[in-house]
Amino acid sequence: MFDVDDTIYDQQEPFRRSIHQLFPLVTEEDMAPLYIRFRHHSDTTFEKTITGEWTLAYMRCFRIKASLSDLDYPDITDEAALAFQQVYEQALDEIVMHPEVERTLDYLKAQNIPLGLITNGPTDHQYKKIKQLNLEKWVPSERIIISQAAGYQKPDPRIFELAENLFNFEPTTTLYVGDSFENDVVGAKSRDWHALWFNHRERQLPTDAQALHDVELSSFCQLPATIEALF
Repeated sequence: MFDVDDTIYDQQEPFRRSIHQLFPLVTEEDMAPLYIRFRHHSDTTFEKTITGEWTLAYMRCFRIKASLSDLDYPDITDEAALAFQQVYEQALDEIVMHPEVERTLDYLKAQNIPLGLITNGPTDHQYKKIKQLNLEKWVPSERIIISQAAGYQKPDPRIFELAENLFNFEPTTTLYVGDSFENDVVGAKSRDWHALWFNHRERQLPTDAQALHDVELSSFCQLPATIEALF
């Protein structure tokens, strides 16, 4: 089982291009920290759109405004935030699968290992990425779960339990691969799955968190050999 964003493809690249176009004051040195804050605000606020507390447009404005503020950049208007979202979505239309991920998926398919996806985000938005990445070449559409359609998001154990029930996967023989410790590792472990923390952004463990993951990788190039050794 795989996450999508920043696991199947390098999500920071379209983010970087969009930031450079809309907010040229942001330095290259700040790009990675800004992206991490953007992901943090995305992960912690998207549930509000599922419950109806926030609109999707408001959440998207909030996450970029809050991210820039976290790094002490000047406040931006809602209009500038929405303009960023439009440019960012256009950049996401051009995403490509990382070649080491493609190699890994080819290997797993050749070994007849059943594959699935669990991804947080709006249904249409995430499915558009899945189509752009041609992921259905490896993962059948019936083994794809998107949080908005499911009604709850990672790390909620119910979304992992849903995968078990829909896909007939046994927890003890299921491995989840994802870049977020809080969403992917903690969520998978809540259902006693194996978890590979794909920590290519070299994030630190959250304060007071236990190292629950079975494997940790720090680069895309490590992924194929690690997966081949496991299977």
